[in-house]
Amino acid sequence: FPVIAGAGTMTTIISLRAEYQQFNVLFGIALNLILVYVVLKASHQIEKFLGEAGADVLRKVFGVVLLAIAIKLFKANLPI
Repeated sequence: FPVIAGAGTMTTIISLRAEYQQFNVLFGIALNLILVYVVLKASHQIEKFLGEAGADVLRKVFGVVLLAIAIKLFKANLPI
């Protein structure tokens, strides 16, 4: 739950607002809300479909994606 509505969410919104127009950010938030709702409602079926091994693989893949996003944000904001 903290990933959906926590400090990371606020940081993402502030970062997006700095680069994009307000309408685009609001549209993205609305689209994300719908997607998160659908995924959470279907999470039991998704978990049964993937199995334990599939869920572990998916967790690791998304961990790498999150790490790549974090590195991109650091690189963009640090004068190296």
